[in-house]
Amino acid sequence: MKITYIGGGNMAAAMIGGMLAQGFTGSEIHVVEPDAKKRDELTTQYGISTSAPDEALPTSLAIIFAIKPQQFRSVAAQILPQLNNALVISIAAGIRAETISKWLGNYGRIIRVMPNTPALVQAGISGVYASAEVTSDDKALTERILASIGEQVWVDDESQIDGITAISGSGPAYVFYFMEALQAAAKAQGFNAEIAQKLAYQTFAGAVKLALSSEDDAGTLQVKVTSKGGTTERAIKALETSQVRSTIIAAASAAAARSRELGEELGRDTE
Repeated sequence: MKITYIGGGNMAAAMIGGMLAQGFTGSEIHVVEPDAKKRDELTTQYGISTSAPDEALPTSLAIIFAIKPQQFRSVAAQILPQLNNALVISIAAGIRAETISKWLGNYGRIIRVMPNTPALVQAGISGVYASAEVTSDDKALTERILASIGEQVWVDDESQIDGITAISGSGPAYVFYFMEALQAAAKAQGFNAEIAQKLAYQTFAGAVKLALSSEDDAGTLQVKVTSKGGTTERAIKALETSQVRSTIIAAASAAAARSRELGEELGRDTE
């Protein structure tokens, strides 16, 4: 039986590439994709089978909805007659399991996944929620699939997916924002664009690598770098005066609130 993707976009392609690297075979993976050129590309690159939306689905262990949230309801109606008791995995942002269930005729075995963009280089982290009817075997299969794009965090309360969206889902944008600001700071110190980028990128990469390999938390590491009366202390005081920490927390809260709003908007009129 297949692992079938509904949608062959960037995230699906990243997952497929990672799955093949993790030991899945091309014969185990199928993609439903409306674009004929993209179907050909996926088959050529990964050695998998593909089909158009109007063709019959293969018998599947899991069906992964890798489509835009706005497309989900209409696509679900097409897939419903062909579910055949497959596990449903959704990586569509914002759509709650209850909504998906209703769109699939009150189907029960649903897992919601909130990945983030570093998944495109197999360095992501995904928040995962399982509905009550999901089995331990379903969870094991999901973990095996998601290992293709990085790590996972399971949550028991679906509302926590909104928090994961705010922290890790939207989080890369915050990091890129800070990286861009650090590059701008380097340019203000007289460095050209190439050197400014190298300084900013490698500083982030090195700091993350150090943090991941250290037993100290980020706060302790920051204190160790901050010598009393030194340059770093002066910089940290400037950040604190500008309330950067509280602004980041407020930004994440705003993202979580918007995630909740989107879930409500997408879940309306499910009858």
